Amino acid sequence: MPWEKKGLIFKPKQNHEWMQAYATVPTPDLISPNNIRIYFGTRDSSNRSHITYLEADASNPNNISYLHNEPILTPGEIGCFDDCGVMPSWVVNHNGYKYLYYTGWNVRNTISYHNSIGLAISEDDGKNFKRLSQGPVIDRNFNEPHFSAIPCILIENNVWRMWYLSCVKWVIFNDRPEPFYHIKYAESSDGIEWKRKGVICIDFKDENECGLVRPCVIKDGNKYRMWYSFRNLQNYRTNIYNSYRIGYAESDDGIKWIRKDNEVGISISSDGWDSSMIEYPFVYEYKKKKIMLYNGNNFGESGFGFAILRERGEEIV
Repeated sequence: MPWEKKGLIFKPKQNHEWMQAYATVPTPDLISPNNIRIYFGTRDSSNRSHITYLEADASNPNNISYLHNEPILTPGEIGCFDDCGVMPSWVVNHNGYKYLYYTGWNVRNTISYHNSIGLAISEDDGKNFKRLSQGPVIDRNFNEPHFSAIPCILIENNVWRMWYLSCVKWVIFNDRPEPFYHIKYAESSDGIEWKRKGVICIDFKDENECGLVRPCVIKDGNKYRMWYSFRNLQNYRTNIYNSYRIGYAESDDGIKWIRKDNEVGISISSDGWDSSMIEYPFVYEYKKKKIMLYNGNNFGESGFGFAILRERGEEIV
């Protein structure tokens, strides 16, 4: 499964006070036959994430046609689940509305942060969004006492299907708290009320792996394919051998998955913007091509780029 990297698409350069750095978790939405809108999270001078977007050629996202000059979602009201930042995760087009699922951030005391999943809805084709509620649609509960984030949602046979990050514990490593999270599954009839039964889709492969995040699921014929990112515990911020990589898995039903990370066909580069980390993939299909958006070094500080999947026997040029 060889992916041909096509380079960096966008990196903020202190464009605005609210867009000082980072372009994290690129989330595309096809808005016309040839154009995509890519939502992403960007940080202000206080290190809080806001959501904005750019528009680009769907077949070649390097060709940016428009960069929005204000955020479409800002940190929430003080005391709410998202008062320290918001990052996009998935857009669902449903009955003429756009459902933007996003991750809300709280800075904490005993641990570094707490995440929850929020929902904002657009009635004007994605140009403006309004929160469904000041509260999240998924937060910790009796069975999942830590946090949840970064969902992927597909609607099949009127069932809303979600794959999402679920934190299972925090540990102290090198005198700081570190989270362990893997990928679980949930269902809904309306995209708002979700039933979580603790179904684990992608679990830790060993005792060193501690982070599985940003599932991206597509239905490809009778097969479900998932891309995601994974990392280890030990010094993953500075040790490139333990930092984020992109993984791959397959499933017949979207619930039971087989990891095939060695078949993913993409890794870090020898130098440049994605030479130490590669993470938060989103794979979309356009004119029979699979195109991957992804982040690079330092969790998206270096921006996001893309790659194109080359089918077997197809020449890479």
